[in-house]
Amino acid sequence: MHKIRINHSYKVYLPLAILFITLVLIFPRMGKFNYDYKKGSPWMYEPLIAQFDFPILKTEAQIQAEKSMLGSSIIPYFRYSDAVVHSQIDMVEKLDLGKNSGYRPDILNAFVRLYGSGIVSDSGAEYLPEGKTYDSNVIFVQRDRRAKKIPSSEVYTVQEAKDFLLLFLTEANLECNVDSLCTETGLYDLIQPNLLFDRQTTDLVHEESVNYVSPTSGVVSAGQILVSNGEIITAEIEQLLDSYKAEYENSLGYNGPRVWLWIGNIIIALALVTVLYFALYYTNYRLYDEFNRYIYLLVIFLLATILALVVDKVNPTLLYLTPFTLIALYLVAFFKKRVVLPVYILSLLPLLIFSHNGVELYVMYLAAGVITIFFAGIFNRGWKQFITAVIVFFVLLLVYFGFKFIDGIGSFNSYRTILYLFIGSFLSVAGYPLIYLFERMFQLVSNNRLAELTDPNNRLLRDLAHKAPGTFQHSLQVMNLADAAARSIDANVLLVRAGALYHDIGKIVNPQCFIENETLGARYHDGMTPRDSAVEIIKHVSDGMALADKFNLPDVVKEFIITHHGTTCTAYFYNKYIKEGGDPANAEDFYYKGRKPTTKEQIIIMLCDTLEAASRTLKDYSPATVSALVENIFKSKMSDGQFEDADISLKDLNTVKNVLKSYLQQVYHARIEYPKRMTAVRKA
Repeated sequence: MHKIRINHSYKVYLPLAILFITLVLIFPRMGKFNYDYKKGSPWMYEPLIAQFDFPILKTEAQIQAEKSMLGSSIIPYFRYSDAVVHSQIDMVEKLDLGKNSGYRPDILNAFVRLYGSGIVSDSGAEYLPEGKTYDSNVIFVQRDRRAKKIPSSEVYTVQEAKDFLLLFLTEANLECNVDSLCTETGLYDLIQPNLLFDRQTTDLVHEESVNYVSPTSGVVSAGQILVSNGEIITAEIEQLLDSYKAEYENSLGYNGPRVWLWIGNIIIALALVTVLYFALYYTNYRLYDEFNRYIYLLVIFLLATILALVVDKVNPTLLYLTPFTLIALYLVAFFKKRVVLPVYILSLLPLLIFSHNGVELYVMYLAAGVITIFFAGIFNRGWKQFITAVIVFFVLLLVYFGFKFIDGIGSFNSYRTILYLFIGSFLSVAGYPLIYLFERMFQLVSNNRLAELTDPNNRLLRDLAHKAPGTFQHSLQVMNLADAAARSIDANVLLVRAGALYHDIGKIVNPQCFIENETLGARYHDGMTPRDSAVEIIKHVSDGMALADKFNLPDVVKEFIITHHGTTCTAYFYNKYIKEGGDPANAEDFYYKGRKPTTKEQIIIMLCDTLEAASRTLKDYSPATVSALVENIFKSKMSDGQFEDADISLKDLNTVKNVLKSYLQQVYHARIEYPKRMTAVRKA
């Protein structure tokens, strides 16, 4: 164990420098509207004066109301038919008027005037869509390839045309009964509509008119006071401020020297990178020595930043649809929760700093992310992931409603946002398989992968159980011991369990070499020199590494194979060698050529491996004996310097020591002697 020091390797600071430069380049080039306001609250700043002309943007409610109004009525579209006019005029010219033929010029004049204005059918019911009303004020008329909107009062219905014909001929002072003339000669029947309804064009024009609603409702001139200090922000003032803010950020944004904007972005980027660096330093400074894991953390942080900035630029509303909780899942798959939480919190900071509803979104996704981290270890397989998605949705919804209660009950009108939150929650399930891609790209080992490795049905473990059953049972006992120890000091339990199962996997190659696999009969080491026996024993480490390579075990699991004996010696054969007069200076063959443990998990496996084997040699399992065994093994490992490179404190070592004592005492507790069953003696 050694004092924690800051890592000075370029591999630590070069990626941070690249991250810093990337952040500076992708940060927005426009300033934010740096005023916070809320309807119903007073304006706490100096009077705000418009610096430029800007349009007043309609609210979503106003736009929807206009669309509803436009959609409820329809303006019919008609085509002027020259064919109908010519046909009907021709029929009037050929009509047999008898003794009244002298009135034909007046009748033709009346028809020309009627068709010049246009005649429509008496009722518009046949061309009105269901549920729509007829706009009786205007109609569209297309004539000579040009469409014109005209008042409906300028055209005639068939009945109005008949009335006009009767009136016109009456005023012409015809010397006959005009109504009888029109009826008997069929003049009334010759009045036919020449404005023909066009359903397709009507529907098209109606659809366009509904879909296009002007987003603005006026213009505010530069120099106008928008709000004064202390003035209560009403709905109208809020609309003005929202419009000014939108124009400010989209068109103007920043009107000072550009160099200050760059300096501001540099300072913010530097602050984020510095906080991230120290967050990792205080949670697990060893991450700086694990380059692939370290780079993965920086990449996830950068992805979260890019996601927040890009979505906010495209459409800020879509931020409610973006599954930021995936960031938590991508982190918790490979790291302990004490590392995940601070990195996740920092990954959301660009959302807080640069997005329009930063505070609301930050708190929502922070709460949802914490819940995701908590439930990730419980519902992380198969269909159970949907349970986490449902829980996340309700957390997001609860926090969203909390902000809406603050804003006022009148703001509960965005069902689209709730739908976005629902879809975004379940997108986290769709994005979860990317973990396996990241696992390959960055050479990481996820918790799911570790869980798969600890499955006894794994081929390598089946081979161990079949070829070296004693070693397999030993590994299971080491796993149980290590599990209890790991939980006591917040070590990676899944990693410890995998390490325990595979640490002695090399014994498959020569199982009879190890006492736990010996069968009745001749013993493997009979007739061998202590040196040869030690070499055969030590060989299980290199054999284990070869098998690990063959079966593609992750590097983090291979580490347990090469560190579980560290650089210790095979004490039994070494002592035998010394007793037989061997030279201690020529005893290098009795020492393992492995590496000393560097992590808590590796220390735990080393201790539990030695303890499990040594505990089988005890003849007395009293608490005092078990305690003495544990103490001796701990002292032996420490005196050999096996802990000097490990990231473990004396406090953690003492905790592990006490847990192992308690566990072994429970396993080997004294049992009552079961007496033989007595047989009652029958009386004769």
